[in-house]
Amino acid sequence: MPQFMDVHHGMKDITADQLREAIQDNRAIEGEEGVHFERAWADPEAGTVYCLSEAPSAEAVKRIHERTGHLTDEIHPLPHTV
Repeated sequence: MPQFMDVHHGMKDITADQLREAIQDNRAIEGEEGVHFERAWADPEAGTVYCLSEAPSAEAVKRIHERTGHLTDEIHPLPHTV
């Protein structure tokens, strides 16, 4: 299944607990779109969050984020892994 990295900006001072809660929100409904959120990273100082997922499309990732209120600013396909 294709992998995607999505990026959220404007999340300055996000805590580890807030990041954990956001990924849990996504995982609670991810199956409805055939998405699986694998991992998330945050840089609270810069206000940037990155989410790695497997999904049928970038649109499916976007819909999950929209439904949980975690709008994403960018979604990048990851066609190659080494």
